[in-house]
Amino acid sequence: MRLLIIGSLSGQLTTATKIAMAQGAKVVHATTIDQALKVLMGGTSVDLIMVDVQLNIGLLMRGIDQARVHVDVVACGIDPDADAAVAAIKAGAKEYIPLPPDPELIAAILAAVSLETTDFIHADPKTKMLIALVEQIAPSEATVLITGESGVGKEVFAKQLHQKSRRSRGPFISLNCAAIPEHLLESELFGHEKGAFTGATSRRIGKFEEANGGTLLLDEISEMDIRLQAKLLRALQERVIDRVGGSRPVPVDIRILATSNRNLMEAVAEKRFREDLYYRLNVVNLAIPPLRERPGDIVVLAHFFAKKYAALNGLPVPSLSRDAEIQLASAPWRGNIRELENTMHRAVLLSGNGAITDATLFMPMQTGALTPPTASPSAKAAETAAAATRTLVGRTVADVEQELILNTLDHCLGNRTHASNILGISIRTLRNKLNQYTDDGVPIAAPGSQRASAMQTS
Repeated sequence: MRLLIIGSLSGQLTTATKIAMAQGAKVVHATTIDQALKVLMGGTSVDLIMVDVQLNIGLLMRGIDQARVHVDVVACGIDPDADAAVAAIKAGAKEYIPLPPDPELIAAILAAVSLETTDFIHADPKTKMLIALVEQIAPSEATVLITGESGVGKEVFAKQLHQKSRRSRGPFISLNCAAIPEHLLESELFGHEKGAFTGATSRRIGKFEEANGGTLLLDEISEMDIRLQAKLLRALQERVIDRVGGSRPVPVDIRILATSNRNLMEAVAEKRFREDLYYRLNVVNLAIPPLRERPGDIVVLAHFFAKKYAALNGLPVPSLSRDAEIQLASAPWRGNIRELENTMHRAVLLSGNGAITDATLFMPMQTGALTPPTASPSAKAAETAAAATRTLVGRTVADVEQELILNTLDHCLGNRTHASNILGISIRTLRNKLNQYTDDGVPIAAPGSQRASAMQTS
């Protein structure tokens, strides 16, 4: 667990640092946003950022976006400043915690991040067989191709391969090949020298060098342009890379893992993926079945997510009724574990302090949608959002998207983080949409409330 703490907060973050280190975290400290961004741009990989709420969190989030780093940010403050907390969440922070730090709260946050990245929650025999295979191949240096539908947990398996390997003390670096524009992907992989292209104001190491001594995961490798695949093949074969604009090769010592939710053999046949690169990557194939084909995992994962999101939202852990478990186990889960996680997050919010029932799940089924309990205002707002989606003919995609986003925000009582999780989009994407709607004069739910129209319909 690697933690970056930004700010001073009159020594309170020093206390937080000691608590985190006592929990086994490796802590890096930066006083300012600029220092923190230099740490991240310099190749230091972190799992979580804690930042003084009085600092410019918007600047931090923009810097993280530009650095294409994927990390959660938690804002911290020593004063009961609700406006600052709301501004931090709007800027993109995932949560806000008060200081002086509560050791149990910090431990819970670290545990949630750690569990999210390292633990297997499973009970199905198919998953047990996969885990046994992971245990067998992890100590080797073999390149592994992990395949499966979107949301099945390919990156979780990749992290387990790293954690069980001889490289576990080294970095685990992940790069989503589908998320980086084609003209920037080469620089992301191999780095660049100062002046290599317009905007290259300083040297920057790429993911290959950042992962030196550890593991590099190339996520959604099928989306890589075929011209760049040739350079990747050379790096895999010779374990050397060339920075963009560089004059000499740079040796690297890494293990490569790759994931794909597409059939790469079909891509090879269609000349969209190099056959020699496919065989170089596919030394071992780890094929992850979809969640519907490992039903024994569904209920134990549901209990895990219920516990996780209850802790993150300061709620008691809800129980799951037998009817709810039956409904969960029989659902098709086209979005796999990602869909199940979002469903349980929503169910925890709707259950309040009670149990999660089949009605609280509010899951769309093949024959229609379940009706949520009518006693909860947030549940009524969710019902309104569901009803709105049943009359789509004659409306533009933009209009439908806007109504879905705003009704989901009402359902979450203005909580941007919860709404983005339910919608399956990033907090930054949600924030940009809401800014656009505000500019157009559209009313938006403030944190802790609903729009007037939503309250009238409830």
